[in-house]
Amino acid sequence: MSRPADAATDANTKAIPEAIPDVPIRAARPIRLYRFALSGHCHRVELMLRLLDLPYEAIDIDLATGEHKQAPYLAINPFGQVPAIDDDGVVLTDSNAILVYLASRYDTRHAWLPRDAVAAAHVQRWLSVAAGDLAFGAAAARVAVVFNRDVDTTAMIERGVLLLTRLEAHLARAQATAFVAAATPTIADIALYTYLAHAPEGNVSLQPYPAVRAWLARIEALPRFVPMASTPCGLNAVAA
Repeated sequence: MSRPADAATDANTKAIPEAIPDVPIRAARPIRLYRFALSGHCHRVELMLRLLDLPYEAIDIDLATGEHKQAPYLAINPFGQVPAIDDDGVVLTDSNAILVYLASRYDTRHAWLPRDAVAAAHVQRWLSVAAGDLAFGAAAARVAVVFNRDVDTTAMIERGVLLLTRLEAHLARAQATAFVAAATPTIADIALYTYLAHAPEGNVSLQPYPAVRAWLARIEALPRFVPMASTPCGLNAVAA
């Protein structure tokens, strides 16, 4: 995803850390990922699987036909939501819970989810933001536009702008680290990334936030990064 270049600032020129080495623990067999390709919640899990270099099998669930509300999938997730994973019989739902599991199970260096109490709390803070202000702001606005929902997105957009304003200030501080919760990427960055990167699809502009755009670029530069497909909606449609 390309973005306009900005004048260099301390926040925009954070060094990308050395690539985190492959973790020694491997999945016994490919992890099954039940997903919908245009879901940011699903993408954050798929991105984590890629970054950890874990084998997985993507199983697409057709939300348009209601497959997620049918008995076979409800047996996997009674809430009828994606994503879900099956890791050799360990079945988990909720994207943030899955991120915690993958980091705890497969990253023996504890870089993605630190064990230190303070560092872990910083990560949890941003996981809560992802489940709250992000989910009900920029993410909800994107869903409404991309899937042509007949809803007023004004409050969603305003909430998205407020979150971006706060994140910009956080990343532009003199003492800011390269990533939201630490000097190296954590699952907090993964939980926030997708819906913020795709915020323009919901008519939430990234242009006023150079530090945020620089942070997004740092995530996109990580080894094995994989993007979610963009849609020509919202501000993307205007740009096209």
